Amino acid sequence: MGRPGQTSRVRGVFDLSTRRLYLCVGVRDDITDFVEAALRGGVDVVQLREKNLDLTAQRRAARQMMPICREFNVPFIVNDSPELALELAADGVHVGQDDASVERCRDLLGDEAIVGLSTHSTGEFEVALSHPASYLSAGPIVPTPTKPGRPGTGLDYAVLSQRRSDRPVFITGGVNEDNVAGLVAAGLRHFVVVRALTESSNPESTARNIRRALEGALAVAIEPT
Repeated sequence: MGRPGQTSRVRGVFDLSTRRLYLCVGVRDDITDFVEAALRGGVDVVQLREKNLDLTAQRRAARQMMPICREFNVPFIVNDSPELALELAADGVHVGQDDASVERCRDLLGDEAIVGLSTHSTGEFEVALSHPASYLSAGPIVPTPTKPGRPGTGLDYAVLSQRRSDRPVFITGGVNEDNVAGLVAAGLRHFVVVRALTESSNPESTARNIRRALEGALAVAIEPT
């Protein structure tokens, strides 16, 4: 955790337990229009996830995205780099198993920053529970081009992770308007969406359809015991 008495060095605190639809998006020419459309449709967490372009391009995109997220009161998170999150005064950072440690992120960003951690197996998830992450991700539940070479974990892993966790678990891998209700019925509550939105010709409508299906399923869901 951060040093005694340390406060957040980023913007503020969000309750992620009520956040359901998490967008990961890379740098794109229409980033402002795209992000605004996704937020109008019901996305309530945004991450800039750019694996190919340099920090200059990432900074430029982030500075376009952040004011829109602020307007919608949606947390803005950067991928991999707590240093970039600190520089930008983003709401937090998401790291993978081979990136900076959660403890390093906390040291840089403070106790109230959002720090997310990816997991891909039961062993990784059990270890992750011992770290001071704000949320965890589990998946991808099916193979996906956004995680090249990584096999799908399967649904059972995601459900078990959700049941074991004391904090939100965001599920990754192929989430869309056709399958999200079934995932809710299986006991899952928080979802990362990538291609369903980034490849949509109408991201606002697609986000709204996913959100509607998600909320409809939640309304009749039986909470797992």
